[in-house]
Formats: sequence, C-alpha cells, structure tokens
Amino acid sequence: MQRRGGEGGAVAAPVVIEMTAYLVRRTLLLIPLFLVVSFILFLLVHLVPGDPIDNLVQPGAGPELKAQLVAKYGLDQPLVAQYLIWLRHVLAGDLGDAIVMKRPVSELILGNIPYSLSLGLSALAFSTIVGMTVGGLAASFAESRFDHGAMSFSLIGSTVPTFWLGLVLILIFAVALGWLPVSGARDWRALVLPVLTIGIAGTALIARVTRVAMVEASRKDFVLLLHAKGMSPLRIQLGHVLRHALVPVVTILGLRIGYVLGGAITVEYVFARPGLGTLLIRGLGQRDYPVVQGSLLMLAMAVMLGTLAADILHTILDPRIRDAR
Repeated sequence: MQRRGGEGGAVAAPVVIEMTAYLVRRTLLLIPLFLVVSFILFLLVHLVPGDPIDNLVQPGAGPELKAQLVAKYGLDQPLVAQYLIWLRHVLAGDLGDAIVMKRPVSELILGNIPYSLSLGLSALAFSTIVGMTVGGLAASFAESRFDHGAMSFSLIGSTVPTFWLGLVLILIFAVALGWLPVSGARDWRALVLPVLTIGIAGTALIARVTRVAMVEASRKDFVLLLHAKGMSPLRIQLGHVLRHALVPVVTILGLRIGYVLGGAITVEYVFARPGLGTLLIRGLGQRDYPVVQGSLLMLAMAVMLGTLAADILHTILDPRIRDAR
C-alpha cells in the first residue's frame, strides 16, 4: 500500500508542476493583452468628440486660459506620449486625477466599485443557480412541455433589452405594487430589481447552454453503460452528466464576469444606483478622460481575469483539456 501511495504521489507531482507552469504562462499572456487593450481604450476615449477643458472654464473664457489648462493636464502632447505617461502611472498604481471632478480616479473607483460588485456578483449567482437548475430540468425532461416552455422563456429572456426590462419591473413592482424601491442603494430591497434585470438575461443563456451540454453528454457511451449497470437516473444526471456539461457552462460564466459589470452600466443608470457604470456615464458626459479611462480599464481587467478563471477551471474539470495543454 505504501508503494502505491508513493507511485500516486510521484504521478501527482508532475501534474501539479505542469498545472503551475500553465498557470504562469497563461498569466504572463495577459501582459501583452493588457497593453493592447489599454492602448485601444486610451485611443478611443481621446477620439470621442468634446473637450474636458470646456467644463472647467466659464463661457467666453479667453484662449490663454484654455491653453494653460491644456498644458497643465498634458493634453497638448501627442497621443502616444500621453498614453506612455498614463501607462507609466497606471503600472505604478496611479490612475491619475479627474479633470472635472478634481479627485483621484482610484478614489472615485474604490468608492463606487463595491456597489457594482454587489450588483454584478448577485446577478451572476442568481443567473447561475436558476439557469443551471432550469437547464438541468429541461435536459432531464427533454422534448417535454416543460422543456419547450423553458427554452421558449430563455429565448425571450436573452433577447429583451435590459434597460427596457428594468423599466417594466419598476412599473410593476415599484410603482403599481409598491413592493420595492424605485432607485437608490439604501438596503437589500433596492438590489432586488436590478439583480432581476441583469440576471434574467444571464439565466436564459446559462439555461440553454446547460440544457444543450447535458443532452449531448447524456448520449455518450459511458452514460449508456451506467444505465445498463442499474444506476439511478438522478444519480447519473447529477453525478456524471452534469459534471461533464460544466465545461461550456464555466466558459459562459467566465465571460459573464466582465459582462455583468459592463451590463450594470445601463441598469445602474435606470435605477439611479451608484457604481462604476454611473461613474463612467458621468465621466463620458463631462469628457473627463482619466475617469473614463480608469473605469473602462477596470471593466477590461474584469473580462480578462474572468477568462483566465474560466481557463483554469477548464483544466481542473476536464483532464483531456489539461493533457492537451
């Protein structure tokens, strides 16, 4: 028995080393991706029509004052030079100061991102639990009325615009019934309608992916063998089919980590909630470059880290992917 344990440890050690090496390589790949994304974001923000200096001076101010402010904030330099200066500060942990709001951008983001995280993670948890449950039941009762009804709902839910759905939920549950508040972020009740607004679209998508993946997995030869051995259908569905169907679901969840934060932009605006989306819209309205750049960079990093987490979970859930990599 000791020899077997030693052999198992000897086999497990290379796997751990390979997983660690893959994790390091995958993380290092984020560096050039980060540089490319940051440059594109910086370029797009500066190509937006408008000038933040116009929000700092009084109407009719002379060109001398505008020229002084432009030089003060480094806006008179070439875009490449401005980007390199901004990137150097970002790598040092400094996102700069807001031109119009006159506060550090990192302070503004840290003050608003907890609201976006609570909304986004709650919506992600809601859509994951409900979506996988509905998709699993639809796959277990494939081609039944429940299956057709659930998939019809998921098709409708994935196509409804979030801002329109948010307004409908406000009219029904806040205005007509008076059950929930219309706006703000005072307590958990103010979180219910925004979570439903974002979560319903995610629920529909995850339900469809889970259903398709489980139906395909249930047709594998090993599932027929488990049925032939007399294993209960519930145990087969939960213990084997669902586990094999998690790979595409994890991919969707990894991508939706960034989407729920980005999708919260319109939802926060509709429900007048503080958050990263509200800060971004305010910065866009004022053409406040540092605020917009910092907010978009946070959203881009959320997408990149979500994709990285999905890749790591892939290698853990599916040994074939790990061996291929």
